[in-house]
Amino acid sequence: MSIASPKRMSLVESLTILHAARHDEIVVTTMGAAREWQKLGKHPLDFVLVPSSMGQATSLGLGFALAQPERKVVVCNGDGSMLMNLGSLVTITAQGPANLTVIVFDNGVYEVTGVQPTLGAASLRRDGVAIDFADVARACGFRRVAAFDERGAWQENVRRLIDEPGPTFVHLRVEPVLDAGLIGFPGPSPDRAKAFRDQLTREESRKR
Repeated sequence: MSIASPKRMSLVESLTILHAARHDEIVVTTMGAAREWQKLGKHPLDFVLVPSSMGQATSLGLGFALAQPERKVVVCNGDGSMLMNLGSLVTITAQGPANLTVIVFDNGVYEVTGVQPTLGAASLRRDGVAIDFADVARACGFRRVAAFDERGAWQENVRRLIDEPGPTFVHLRVEPVLDAGLIGFPGPSPDRAKAFRDQLTREESRKR
């Protein structure tokens, strides 16, 4: 599925739509997505990967999905971060977690470090054609792939894409947020990791 529009939605719009559709999924955010996601409110199952090793959100999300097979996991990744760890897509499809959705927010730039174009952007490609992350995902073995750049189509499909069995890959073409600043520090990592673990433990205990 691919929905194109001459006017792309913004990163903030795309995340706001996801936030409104979110139920009790684990949501992993990193880089620009982490900066904007934190502004939308806090949830005990948010895993804000800050500070982070760039590109590792997909691997972390896969780990959560395998460890929590009854719970949906959503990874909010940037295009620059995805380029740093393309191999994780092959690992994900090899494992085949039905509860994992990977969303790549593609603005064509390294937004957090100064809006430099990525090597996947059209401006740095000799043929002038941007890398199509949906095609990359298919080549890596994803069977459920969708692409959007218009907010209405994304809003209409987001819940279905999370709910249906995956692994699922979503390519969102978005406009960069200019002059948005660096990512706010969400607090000490050990404390956040413990709170996240405690929330999962409490929910598991209630199910028994």
